[in-house]
Amino acid sequence: MSKTVRLEPIAQQTSVETNANLLSVLINKDLDVLRECGGRGMCATCHVYVQDGMESLSPINRREQRTLEVITSCKSNSRLACQARVLQNGVVVELPPGMYINSLKDIEGLIGRRAEQDLLHPLTGQILVESGKLITRSMLKKLEDTTSFNVSSYFSNSSSL
Repeated sequence: MSKTVRLEPIAQQTSVETNANLLSVLINKDLDVLRECGGRGMCATCHVYVQDGMESLSPINRREQRTLEVITSCKSNSRLACQARVLQNGVVVELPPGMYINSLKDIEGLIGRRAEQDLLHPLTGQILVESGKLITRSMLKKLEDTTSFNVSSYFSNSSSL
């Protein structure tokens, strides 16, 4: 039976099979997740924050706890997506900056909201929208017209969600 997981700040909801890990959700959404250790819970490149539904995930195991202890940005709601298995509905995951801008639809879903943190280009790390700034349609148009950062060609080569 599938469970529902919500991804923020891209405001997308997706289904995942019961007992599947959060990493599979991110990969299925074509998000830019490095997963340097191959999903063994040792590298922290799939570090996410659980905004809601921590009790709907599998408990933190010893390996994940050891890895989380060395992450400087670790909070009480931190999890490694490769280790956190979805057991119930209601999980809301906050994606770190740079992990979620992989299609134009991702940015369009944020129009009208203030960026809670810098929105980064997934390949270059260039700041697309500064933290606290309003995300507008005109900003998207401006990005598309920028010769040093050709959003249109980049997004035309990325998978659509």
